[in-house]
Amino acid sequence: MTDARTRSDGRRRVLVTGYGAVTPLGHSAGETWTAMLAGRSGVDTVDVIDVTDLDVRIGGQVRGFTPGRYMPPMVSRRADPYAQFALAAALEACEHAGLVVDDRLAPRVAVVIGSGYGPVGSIYRAADRLRAKGPRAIGPFTQITTAMDSAAGEISMRLGTQGPSRAQSTACASGADAVGAAMRMISTGEADIVLAGGADACVTTIDLAGSGNARALSKRNDDPAAACRPFDAHRDGFVMSEGAAVVVLEAAEVAERRGASALAELTGYGASSDAHHWTAPHPEGRGARLAVEAALRDAGITGADVDYVNAHGTGTLLNDATEAAVLRKVLGSRVTRIPVSSTKSMTGHMIGAAGAVELVASIQALRTGDVPPTINCHDPIDPGINFVPHKTQHHEGMRIALSNSFGFGGHNAALVVRAV
Repeated sequence: MTDARTRSDGRRRVLVTGYGAVTPLGHSAGETWTAMLAGRSGVDTVDVIDVTDLDVRIGGQVRGFTPGRYMPPMVSRRADPYAQFALAAALEACEHAGLVVDDRLAPRVAVVIGSGYGPVGSIYRAADRLRAKGPRAIGPFTQITTAMDSAAGEISMRLGTQGPSRAQSTACASGADAVGAAMRMISTGEADIVLAGGADACVTTIDLAGSGNARALSKRNDDPAAACRPFDAHRDGFVMSEGAAVVVLEAAEVAERRGASALAELTGYGASSDAHHWTAPHPEGRGARLAVEAALRDAGITGADVDYVNAHGTGTLLNDATEAAVLRKVLGSRVTRIPVSSTKSMTGHMIGAAGAVELVASIQALRTGDVPPTINCHDPIDPGINFVPHKTQHHEGMRIALSNSFGFGGHNAALVVRAV
């Protein structure tokens, strides 16, 4: 028998009850959403590092972030910025959800945070310190705070969660995969509540140099705000950015018992691998299509049911063309009748945080009917698709959104959310 707490397949329903974000557009989910609707770019000339010798000198930085607003000095001193962003987003998400992790809830509350790069800034600084001053200059917490699980650990310790605490790393799909893994934990009974999302802080000399040398990044150094151009014929690469987003996921019966308000229902998750190339997508979009089809199947729907797509849309030559083709195949004629936008055009590519931030944007679009634009899309590669160019559009009656995340190494993930 099914009821409001279970799906037709007998699994527990998974609700989103809160979210938080730290992005180049703002230090909260609300600030980020407002900036998206205004079509504001968070991309600018990088000033946190010396970019003089770099071919790429632009990025999406989290400016003006004050760790002391969210954590005591002993935490901010040890935590890499990616973990600081994740903790700030998690605290906002808990406040939004009205969630206080008490002794009763703690054993059933888990944390899953995805990251493509992890605490790279701390790793680079530790290596520089070792070369300059020797082994005695390396602090006793270095091996902990330079680990991929440090963001999940900081969140768990701050909130007192006693369920599983895990890191997820699948390149640009990390945030979406973390949310998908969290959905599975709840639907199968491993946890009742999960704080899930992604974080990265990789606007660093090494990462800009490496991705730039791979010819993956836009080189529009003289016009940063116009650099990220998803689905535009004149796109020339993605923009490296940083940030975090965390959502509170709960089993429906737990949210009901707490009196928490549902913002959306997470109904589908699919993941796949291209098994093709480290930086290029499969030319026929094989892996991306498998992930999207799996997510729709998991949600019990078809492409004909989708009302909005938050596209991966990085602004690279291969990704955008492949994704547009995949959407045409999977959604059929529906793709020409619904909005498809890339919020990366404004945030840049936050790598492991991207999928989580874009899930938040997808939920907000369902809740408000407002679809954030794809800025800089002047000459769309597929004129038959509504890429929501330049300005926010309002669409009444949207019920289901698809959010795509495709990463280096052929990692693909897709999430489906439904309005409640």
